[in-house]
Amino acid sequence: MQTNKKVDWRIWLQLLRVMLQYKKFIVGVVVTMLLTAVIDVAFPLLSMHVIDVIIPSGSTDGLVRFFALYMAVAVAQGANVLFFILFASRIELGMARDLRASMFQKLQELSLSFYDNMPIGQITSRMLADVTRLTEMLAWSIVDGSWAIAYMIGVVAAMFVLKPALALIVLATLPPIIALSIYFQRHILSAQRQARRIQATILAAFNEGIMGAQTTKTLLFEEENLSQFKEKTGSMKQAALRAAKYSSIYLPLVSLIGNVCMAAVLWGGGERVLIGGLSLGILATFVNYATGFFEPVNNLATIFAELQAAQAAAERVVEILNTEPKIVDLPQVEARFGTVFLPKKENWSKMQGDVKFEHVTFSYNDETIVLHDFDLDVKAGMQIALVGETGAGKSTTVQLLGRFYEPTEGRILIDGVDTKELGMLYLQQNMGYVLQTPHLFSGTVRDNIRYGRPEATDAQVEEAARIASAHDFIMQLKEGYDTQVGEGGSLLSTGQKQLIAFARAVLIDPAIFVLDEATASIDTKTEQLIQKAIDHVLQGRTSFVIAHRLSTIRRADLIIVIRDGREIERGTHDELMAKRGEYYELYTNQFIEQSQRSAVGKALIEE
Repeated sequence: MQTNKKVDWRIWLQLLRVMLQYKKFIVGVVVTMLLTAVIDVAFPLLSMHVIDVIIPSGSTDGLVRFFALYMAVAVAQGANVLFFILFASRIELGMARDLRASMFQKLQELSLSFYDNMPIGQITSRMLADVTRLTEMLAWSIVDGSWAIAYMIGVVAAMFVLKPALALIVLATLPPIIALSIYFQRHILSAQRQARRIQATILAAFNEGIMGAQTTKTLLFEEENLSQFKEKTGSMKQAALRAAKYSSIYLPLVSLIGNVCMAAVLWGGGERVLIGGLSLGILATFVNYATGFFEPVNNLATIFAELQAAQAAAERVVEILNTEPKIVDLPQVEARFGTVFLPKKENWSKMQGDVKFEHVTFSYNDETIVLHDFDLDVKAGMQIALVGETGAGKSTTVQLLGRFYEPTEGRILIDGVDTKELGMLYLQQNMGYVLQTPHLFSGTVRDNIRYGRPEATDAQVEEAARIASAHDFIMQLKEGYDTQVGEGGSLLSTGQKQLIAFARAVLIDPAIFVLDEATASIDTKTEQLIQKAIDHVLQGRTSFVIAHRLSTIRRADLIIVIRDGREIERGTHDELMAKRGEYYELYTNQFIEQSQRSAVGKALIEE
């Protein structure tokens, strides 16, 4: 990240529009900071009054009134600090909430293709680290900026009223302080950003090292791991030292200029005090102003440098907010079916499940065609099996059916209607997906089954689990349906997660089922349970089964063999076996492999 990157004001204006939703708090910050600056300017003037009026009088009569006035001003300053912290915090936290809510809503609306090119880690980093950084900077920049400007104006005005000649001496230090602040703040921030970036890689490496401890030990990779870790921490040390070096040079230089300014004020002002042309109180006031004059300049320089440094973070946040989904419903379709957040379920008709692919071609980009001129006519209730090697285009076919992607050429019809004329939410609500690697959310078993249908009763949840052959194992868990599954279902086995995912799909009562390698990663016992559930649930429903174990699709109404996005064969199991083609080879090879594994396992048991 470069701190000298050109500021794109259009991006900041978009963020400013979000901030303006909190304009009453912005006004509150500005007003309290103006009052704070006025009081900061007034404190040296109060001291001047003590030196020039009360002390020379030789009487303590005015001290009580002065003490009361000073305490009142101090209390007022304390109240200002309290309120500007509250106001700035409301802006910062409110903006962070709004930006994250807007980003999360956008992420729900974006097409699946967005996630193909955007790593989850980057999305998380943008929503957490980048948003925090931006809102913190914007909110507190109002505090620092409004105070700095008001204080500088107040100090300059007060100095010119008191003694213009001394005021010019103090102002002469302004150009070098500004130049130094801009130069050093830019380099300090650059080094700090580099250190933070390296820190992120260190944390990632540390996490990987701990998570992969078993792999590290089995491959004897400890020494290399340690070497890489030391290299990263060494780079971070160098970046941190560079930031410290610039800070160690910057602060003494600014202090030197301030001291030179103060010396000049004392010299010029001291001569005038000795000849009676200046009071001692005014000289003391100028010394106070000269001492603190560099702070507001430094604040403004820091704000400008932070703005440049945060440009990349602002771009990353705004990029998500401005990304438009590649697949959207037409206005007339949206008017009928509603949106993801405002569905019009009263207009939804019951889906029968007739599916037709007409000359469908699809590519993720202009170079790689994943599916070539695919035709398929499926009547409601049929079971279609898609088989082929990994990457052949099987999953893409069913993803096109749910409009997670759209055909590059051709069209897909459901119940005789082009899917582009059906709302995406309506389509996806009528499709039940069970994937090879099911994802469960943190919460209970019951919560996860109910995920696609929040209004379902406990009885309906348990009935879905029974249909999916999941009820028995759930009841054996420590807390039954109220058992916590852990992050991503980490407290359950793969087979148990698969059964819960199947129950979740059953609960929404879809017209079309998609089983994408649903039995590929589970044990034989769980496969038998799921197969039993499949035979029961898929009766009367259209289903697409992507199969790794070909023995599970022998009863499919139609089996389609796909290779490199092209249909190679189609037919029933018996028809394809009789052809002795691609499917025959896949099936017999798999049968031989399974027989050999069984024979080896039996021999080991006998030994």
